Amino acid sequence: MGRNAVETVLGAVVLVVAGMFVFFAYNTAQVKAVTGYELSANFFKVGGLTAGSDVRISGIKVGSVTSSRLDPKTFDAVVAMSIAPNVRLPKDSTAGIGSEGIVGGKYVRIEPGRAKEFIEPGGRIEKTKDFRSLEDQVGEIIFLATGGESGSGN
Repeated sequence: MGRNAVETVLGAVVLVVAGMFVFFAYNTAQVKAVTGYELSANFFKVGGLTAGSDVRISGIKVGSVTSSRLDPKTFDAVVAMSIAPNVRLPKDSTAGIGSEGIVGGKYVRIEPGRAKEFIEPGGRIEKTKDFRSLEDQVGEIIFLATGGESGSGN
């Protein structure tokens, strides 16, 4: 009987320590969605960016992507994001889509501008840089390495 009590207590201690580890990891990993004010940006292509992806400035998470949809008039991808309330973006800021590596996730990279006016909540980031996939980059390198010839045989 005494052995079962010791095993039960040890099991409870292990569960408490595991719970504290999960709580610590969740709070320090910045995986929570950022709640703040909404902004949007239009992109020609988003390359697999999904809701919940990070919005970063200088590599620091300042927001989260809340949704993405297709604009039926322009056929651009409209990305909605939530930005932390303490981060005010100048009107001439630029948004681009970055990748965490070859197989890593995508995120929105914001380069703040120098304008004195700020984007209002519910506003839009006007300047955007589209996602360039690995295939696009390799194609450009091959095109440049071959001298940009079309192969027509002059």
